Amino acid sequence: MALSTSLTSLSKTTNIPLSTRKFTRATTTSAIFNLLSNKPNFNLTSIYKPRLFSLFTSKRQSLDPNPKNPNFQNSSIKCLFTGIVEEMGEIKHIGPTNDGGFDLKIRAKTVLDGVNLGDSIAVNGTCLTVTSFTDGEFTVGLAPETLRKTSLIELKSGSLVNLERAVQPTSRMGGHFVQGHVDGTGEIVEKEIEGDSLWIKVKVDSGLLRYIVPKGFIAVDGTSLTVVDVFDKEDCFNFMLVAYTQQKVVIPLKNVGQKVNLEVDILGKYVERLLSSGFVESIKAS
Repeated sequence: MALSTSLTSLSKTTNIPLSTRKFTRATTTSAIFNLLSNKPNFNLTSIYKPRLFSLFTSKRQSLDPNPKNPNFQNSSIKCLFTGIVEEMGEIKHIGPTNDGGFDLKIRAKTVLDGVNLGDSIAVNGTCLTVTSFTDGEFTVGLAPETLRKTSLIELKSGSLVNLERAVQPTSRMGGHFVQGHVDGTGEIVEKEIEGDSLWIKVKVDSGLLRYIVPKGFIAVDGTSLTVVDVFDKEDCFNFMLVAYTQQKVVIPLKNVGQKVNLEVDILGKYVERLLSSGFVESIKAS
């Protein structure tokens, strides 16, 4: 049976000061969870097993002072994507705002189904937050660092962009884990047609190229793709787009010399971090 207790109830049941009272293992565990729960009454069940879905979801409270506003709803989706583009949206406006910000307004349809303010939508692989929306378009804000790190600054009215909503716990993982955190940009240096497929070669900074491996995952403008070859001497890698994919993403529409957003597989970064921290040596020593 799950036991529940609180610091408030403990203080009322006895006159012994809390500093001298003996706590059982159960009450100690409960007290720790109570402090972490950040609830006014400090009550929390002492036995708790987090569900797997909780790794991908979190409850957010609405900031809207008017709870009846239908545009403000609690969203439980964190920023996690699969790299499977849902639709191509059209840029309606991009530019500075009166309050010193920088907005991007996009015409879309599919990604607006069930959208709420504060939701995350990947725009060419960049995780952005919905600040307003209507039936046919939505607006996201762009931070200065986003403009410096990504190719979004090159967009203009009429440009097409890849769009994907953050995944839900029941979504199929059709691509790979994409965070929407762009690592840098690459430049298209070559496009070559073979049959009904399209080869694309991208030049990238050598610091980013070390995380790119043949047959590994990479997100290009938010599209989950498989690297075919890596050309270390040229600081390049290539990939192939089949006919179906060419019709669903914006990459084939770009010309040689244009930039694409790149996000490498996060696993490579974790492995490098572990190796550089002496993790392997500590395991051997133990």
